[in-house]
Amino acid sequence: MRKTMSSDSADTKGHNYVTALARGLELLRCFGDAAEYLGNAELAKRTDIPRPTVSRLTATLTQLGYLLYMPHLEKYRLGPRVLDLGYRYLASEGVGNIARPFMQELADATDCMVALGVPEGAQMTYTQACQGKGPLILRLQVGSRVPMGLSSMGLAFLAAHTPAAREPYYERIRAESSMPWPQVESLLEYAYEDYDRYGFCMTASTWSRDISAVGVPLVLENGQRVVSFNCGGAAQRLTREVMIDNLGPRLKQVVEQVKALVVGSD
Repeated sequence: MRKTMSSDSADTKGHNYVTALARGLELLRCFGDAAEYLGNAELAKRTDIPRPTVSRLTATLTQLGYLLYMPHLEKYRLGPRVLDLGYRYLASEGVGNIARPFMQELADATDCMVALGVPEGAQMTYTQACQGKGPLILRLQVGSRVPMGLSSMGLAFLAAHTPAAREPYYERIRAESSMPWPQVESLLEYAYEDYDRYGFCMTASTWSRDISAVGVPLVLENGQRVVSFNCGGAAQRLTREVMIDNLGPRLKQVVEQVKALVVGSD
């Protein structure tokens, strides 16, 4: 079960903070994908929002089309308005459109999966995903999420930020991670050392015991915008040596190519 951080616990609330809006968005974040069904009780449990408030919010979100109510289940799923927003975002995401041919070429050449993701709370959400032709097909696709503190994609995203800029993400990771914070912190330290030395981060059997991967961030707009790429496959095949000597440098090259084209198109 994924537990989201209640909007009531946000430390950044000010006089312009709209609690009702924050709570409504928090409910929408509970849904892992468009096919997941959740009831008011489960939503209240995941968010720590009182159930009567959840009931009012889900009723409003249903009227607006952001949720669909299934009477026979007495549960909700994401509605077309949410999906429409997602598709509009993806359509406007120029990086993904530019990157996809390079990502697919690397996926085919390495028999790995190559993905592009953006941060969402303590997770990284895939906005592009290209599958290789190898025997291990990762069951991940656009919209899939991986933990920021345990995945190569998330570690690379964090590595691209200053220590101060990482702190808000650390708060979310502490609140949502299934792994104790000291273990996550140790993984972060190793990842930052790898990033300083090689220019990419690596994971081996962390968030999934069968998967190893490398991650490389793409930093744009003088650090104001950061997205992250990963390339992963079977842990038994992708040893640390393979990632250092082969996979990491090739993913770095992809990101450099994408950055040159993105900056050139601005």
